Amino acid sequence: MKAKKLLLVAFLSTVCLSLTPISYHKVKFINDGDTITLDSGDRVRYLGIDAPEVDHGGGKSEFMAEAARDFNSGLVNKARVRLEFDHEKRDRHGRFLAYVFLQNGEMINALLVRKGLAHVMSKRPNFKYRKILLHCQRKAMQDKTGIWSRPLRSGEGFYLGNRYSYRFHRPDCPFGRKIYEKNLVRFKSFFDAFWAGYSPCKRCMR
Repeated sequence: MKAKKLLLVAFLSTVCLSLTPISYHKVKFINDGDTITLDSGDRVRYLGIDAPEVDHGGGKSEFMAEAARDFNSGLVNKARVRLEFDHEKRDRHGRFLAYVFLQNGEMINALLVRKGLAHVMSKRPNFKYRKILLHCQRKAMQDKTGIWSRPLRSGEGFYLGNRYSYRFHRPDCPFGRKIYEKNLVRFKSFFDAFWAGYSPCKRCMR
């Protein structure tokens, strides 16, 4: 039933878009698994997801980072794509924040998550496709593909989640300790936190 509802949302979005002019942009460069540069010079950060980090300084990249970049490149390199925005159009670095679509209607953000080459990273108020992205992530987790193909971090008895920010933390993380009680949720494992659509705090999870 949930899958049917998600498909209906995608269909209605497509119908609405068909009633308005569609603008496409040519991709000039693939920065990594979740960032591209258009021929206009504008950089685009894929909204709602986070791909493993590529170390551009010659160090060790995160697990599946090169695979994510290569998959992204195979989809959009020199292609023409459509950008769809949410409530926020740019981030603090000046990059566009967008859901990126191929001319055949496929959403790159969702394809990366479904392949296990990125995880959901929700940020208020940009929740337009959160349910679809989370559905893709849960399928990838069940299939143990990509980043989900090896055991997730363990060692803590529980993790602290923030219902407002959709981030989760180690029990000793200063940011986790500052979570208001009404926003606090506890997860037994990394898996449970990701399954719920939370993403890890990059400071305490290093």
